[in-house]
Amino acid sequence: MSRLRLGITGGIACGKSVVAAYLQQRYGLPIVDADLLARQAVAIGTPIYQAIVKRYGGEICRRDGAIDRPRLGEIIFAQPQERQWLEAQIHPWVIAAMERVIDTCHQPLIVLVIPLLFEAHLEGLVDRIWVVATTPEQQLARLQQRDRLSRHAAAQRIVSQLPLEEKIRRADTVLWNTGSLEELYRQVDQAFSLLNRNGEGS
Repeated sequence: MSRLRLGITGGIACGKSVVAAYLQQRYGLPIVDADLLARQAVAIGTPIYQAIVKRYGGEICRRDGAIDRPRLGEIIFAQPQERQWLEAQIHPWVIAAMERVIDTCHQPLIVLVIPLLFEAHLEGLVDRIWVVATTPEQQLARLQQRDRLSRHAAAQRIVSQLPLEEKIRRADTVLWNTGSLEELYRQVDQAFSLLNRNGEGS
């Protein structure tokens, strides 16, 4: 069965999850979130979990045994080689999981939320790409607030990704999350309507 695979990406803390949640609630679209799959990949007892603990020691775990994600983040965003190692463990698992969901989905349109779509060279996994964008100032402030990070730590995470302007350049559609939620939702509605008018989302 032919189906359209819509990829949603953008900068960190720009609002990708907000757009995906709206598409799910408003239009009933199936959502596959790469971040959620990545969390499953490092769940207690998985091979990737064991590899992480072996590399960084037991102090990388919380008291309940789960990976301490903030602590791991401090390591990988300060040391690019460690981030590359971790991504090499997680990305193949996540890609395989996404492909399994795509293969078993019977709806004509499936949404794939992939924060590192361009960085991981996953353009071939999707048919259309929506980039959620905001201003550099808003992105930094939102990331600091969301993850309770210092300005320096937040900036480290932002520069670890492909520049947002490059993602915008490669997008089929850009959704600007610079105003109210209602303004963002209107853009989503317009973009979704365009998909349907082109006969690609119905």
